[in-house]
Amino acid sequence: MAQALVAFLAVQQVERDGVRAPLFAGCLGIFGHGNVAGLGQALQQDGRLRFVLPRNEQAMVHTAAAYAKQRRRLQTWACTSSIGPGATNMVTGAALATVNRLPVLLLPGDVFASRRPNPVLQQLEAPGFPDASVNDAFRPVSRFFDRINRPDQLPESALEAMRVLTDPAETGAVTLALPQDVQTEAFDYPDELFADRVWRIARRPPAESELDRAADLIRGAERPLIVAGGGVRYADAVGSLRSFVERTGIPVAETQAGKGALDFDDPASLGALGATGTLAANRFAASADVVLAVGTRLGDFTTASHTAFRHPGVRVIGLNVTSFDAHKLGGIPLVCDARAGLDALAARLDGFAVPPHYADAVRRANHEWDAEVERLTAAEDGPLTQAQVIGAVNAGRPNDVVVCAAGSLPGDLHKLWRARDPDGYHLEYGYSCMGYEVAGGLGVKLADPEREVIVMVGDGSWLMMSSELVTSIQEGARLTVVLIDNHGFGSIGGLSRSVGSDGFGTSYPVDVDFAANAASLGAVAIRAESAAELRDALEQARNADRTVVIVVECDPTRSVGAYESWWEVPVAEVSDMPAVARARDAYEVARSSQRPLVGGES
Repeated sequence: MAQALVAFLAVQQVERDGVRAPLFAGCLGIFGHGNVAGLGQALQQDGRLRFVLPRNEQAMVHTAAAYAKQRRRLQTWACTSSIGPGATNMVTGAALATVNRLPVLLLPGDVFASRRPNPVLQQLEAPGFPDASVNDAFRPVSRFFDRINRPDQLPESALEAMRVLTDPAETGAVTLALPQDVQTEAFDYPDELFADRVWRIARRPPAESELDRAADLIRGAERPLIVAGGGVRYADAVGSLRSFVERTGIPVAETQAGKGALDFDDPASLGALGATGTLAANRFAASADVVLAVGTRLGDFTTASHTAFRHPGVRVIGLNVTSFDAHKLGGIPLVCDARAGLDALAARLDGFAVPPHYADAVRRANHEWDAEVERLTAAEDGPLTQAQVIGAVNAGRPNDVVVCAAGSLPGDLHKLWRARDPDGYHLEYGYSCMGYEVAGGLGVKLADPEREVIVMVGDGSWLMMSSELVTSIQEGARLTVVLIDNHGFGSIGGLSRSVGSDGFGTSYPVDVDFAANAASLGAVAIRAESAAELRDALEQARNADRTVVIVVECDPTRSVGAYESWWEVPVAEVSDMPAVARARDAYEVARSSQRPLVGGES
């Protein structure tokens, strides 16, 4: 059965716009008694799927998800683990992939389907549920889950798994749990299972009636705004968005996944939106009367916990390939591919453009924000700030890729990064998973080996998962890692202080020599204590023969502001701490402006 599965995966292909490629770049795997004799033997015998040995099961799923994100969801990896802790280590990665709508295939080993040797090593026993396994934990975080309890179940399940992986509206983690005895059993599979199979991704057009309603709403708008999400990139719709904006003059604010849809200096670009947004984007969002949300799931950071859109009559048009996302905020749903939808809407809006005074105001806001970025990132004497580190990294070449995921870095990057390439900004922020950074950087480098990949990571995330540094060296996938040492969980420390708790439990009581730690894993380690030293270190990293880790100490108390935005974090309603009581008062005021539904039709 395992041999059949590997042979099946090797011939799966995906096609969009006439371009065809293998669906799987290879298999990442860590072997144990639950998969070494099945999938391990099959991968070795077949040889068509590239095999990469990672160091951590959670990390390898992050690598696969990052690869899929960089390849615009058109290619991914399979990930295999043994039973027990190897399998459950992958659950976090599965959640990340599903939350971010990224295709990954998970192949965890499982207990014996025969039950003859029960209980086996690492088996969970649940009295009353003899068919239970720790792999049931994958069910709520997978878009498709099956346990292959007989070898003849494989064809139907494998085909359904591929359908979900290649469906833009349904994609996410797909899990096929493989009992270790079933992996090794023989079955006479039909030849058709191993024939080349092409999964074609069609561009779904919008319904005519929805298109008419959306076009009429935009034509009647005085202050329209576009919110560009990750769907713009995944659908290869960046060109269509830019053409749409050039024709209409409607300004664009960007989510984390959509950043780079416009270049930072485009006169219609307002930059980041929401709780991690720019002053320009947040002010225009507050006054927008029509919001065209393209390819975004409208998470709480984008909507500033439903306080971003404040115009009393604001209406939302949800242009999204997923009906669930298109209907959010009670708006008009345009359920379609992002490129097809933008092109069709542009044709409907032929001759429409925003008033000149509105376009001029957007242009001024763009210039004013750029001046603010210059102020925050400019080098100065004294300890470096995180903003200054971002400025130094951003001064690199236009096709560099920055990778990040958790802590305060994503918020500062969202505001301050001057995007010049739609594929140059790679942030995992749907799940904001600490530990994604190095593993994700490896996935980006495997997907785009000609680019310089710069991973930005805080000390907290580094200590949780730096293991794939070794894998990057093993595979010759050179990374530049900028490790910011702020002596603890800087982001949550700041959040704790903002709710009156004075950073409780977020500072490290011991110092760690991060440079020595990185060097022990085989990387070139460099310490940088000034902006000049950081620039020199970044240049050294470009010319290094293996992964480089640059350790920079920053002042965590000098942070970038919120710029008239808010993120809901509940504060204790009753407390003896005066600072908490004051924070609760402020929380109640902010919460009073929330609007989970911003418009609708009777």
